[in-house]
Amino acid sequence: MAVKIRLKRMGKIRAPYYRIVVADSRTKRDGRVIEEIGKYHPTEEPSLIEVDSARAQYWLGVGAQPSEQVAALLKLTGDWGIFKGEKNPKNTVKLKEAKVPFVADEKKKAVLKPKTEAPEPKAEAKKTEKAEKAADEKPADETAAAATGDDQAADAAVEAPVAEETAATEEAPADAAADKA
Repeated sequence: MAVKIRLKRMGKIRAPYYRIVVADSRTKRDGRVIEEIGKYHPTEEPSLIEVDSARAQYWLGVGAQPSEQVAALLKLTGDWGIFKGEKNPKNTVKLKEAKVPFVADEKKKAVLKPKTEAPEPKAEAKKTEKAEKAADEKPADETAAAATGDDQAADAAVEAPVAEETAATEEAPADAAADKA
């Protein structure tokens, strides 16, 4: 059986990438393979070339013939030189540079607010608004009752906002359950 090391095309139209595979020479280009030994992505900058060197050396050693394209890739990775017995084969594949982490300029004013400050939930905001309104109304009711001299009216004025606050706290869980649904 004649064994070839060749490229198996994958990807989309106009966006190819390849796997370096060992296959029987009689199979289709993208057909059944014996083993995948690497990857080749020509559209990236720089091109990504990964080859499992030990497996490539094994298959070359047992007589697998590389295609022209794979032979060129093996020369770039240095695997062809190792197979031919060169003393110092070099890997000449260009590697992608590491991304430089973003550093914000401390001199400039931040446009966005930091996320460390959590905004108040809507239910709590409504409670605080109602409590503020009740606090504003309470002194007016007490002063009106004190001006007339009616103690019962003053007590009722104090109890009315308390009743409104308890009603608001009872409504809040129902509103939260409705928001979740």
